[in-house]
Amino acid sequence: MDCARALQAAVADCRQRKQRLAVIGFGSKPDYGRSTDAAELSTREHAGILDYRPEELVITARAGTALTELEEAVRAQGQLLPFDPPRYGGEGTLGGAIASGLSGPARPWRGSIRDAVLGVELVNGLAERLRFGGSVMKNVAGYDVSRLVTGSHGALGVILSASVRLLPAPAAEETVCRPCDAGQAGELNRCWARLPLPITGTCYVNGALQVRLSGSATAVASAKAAMAGSEPGDPAVWDQVRDCAHPFFATEQPLTRLSLARGCRFDDDDALIEWGGCQAWRRGDPAPTPDDASAVTFQRVHGRWTAHAQTMDPVLAKYVTRVRHAFDPDGVFSTEVA
Repeated sequence: MDCARALQAAVADCRQRKQRLAVIGFGSKPDYGRSTDAAELSTREHAGILDYRPEELVITARAGTALTELEEAVRAQGQLLPFDPPRYGGEGTLGGAIASGLSGPARPWRGSIRDAVLGVELVNGLAERLRFGGSVMKNVAGYDVSRLVTGSHGALGVILSASVRLLPAPAAEETVCRPCDAGQAGELNRCWARLPLPITGTCYVNGALQVRLSGSATAVASAKAAMAGSEPGDPAVWDQVRDCAHPFFATEQPLTRLSLARGCRFDDDDALIEWGGCQAWRRGDPAPTPDDASAVTFQRVHGRWTAHAQTMDPVLAKYVTRVRHAFDPDGVFSTEVA
């Protein structure tokens, strides 16, 4: 259903009444500083696939389109969403995935959602309908605003539709496991990264390193032989980690998500470590952040994980403020995270 005009009118009305807006789809993502006095503007009815060209590996859909609907459509053509966005509770929309900027376990190998977004259409804080980018791989006209919108948490406008890049689905996929400690897992990740192995996911948790191999049947079999000593793993771990549904996350303690430098050593046996060692989760009170790492702490509030606001670097904050003012000079959109 095309609800673009209704969404545009809602933004114009809120701007006139000086009412702040919080844009939501299924409401499945953690709360990143949403104002309690904000009126909710739902995109769930603004859904549907607008264009799908399997031969060009591109799909265009409205923001409220369910991720499950997109996945079913591309799976039928032997393709997949490379960024594998989280869908907490089995829910999630294309607009929510782009606004949150979250990607799944394959991000280091298949790219993030920012790498996959080719173009977006949105309504800014002035109730103007704008289009950025396009629906082709090579699009160099103007500023790359579509990637700026990705991960903006709704601070720049209401996403109406987006075009994203797809990838062919692998012919074979297997998960292998290696019992070890966190230090050994890091060494294995660094060693295997130097080899031409078809790795699309790594996860160290509970004293074992799980590794996903995706590619041709021959490539997967060859990789298993090169990783001698590995055991059959648990393929369910990838969806569990992606959606924070793994037993590791079943805690009332605070969670800290660490973004680590590529190739750094992180030897916490009690942590959940993924992305080849570039992302880690800790339970309990925040520990000192390693050098060259950034951290976000989450707390359970009413059964859902809520991120604590971060202090932004002053230089970055200056440019974030300028960009937000250009898109939303009257502060219609309520999110505190850009």
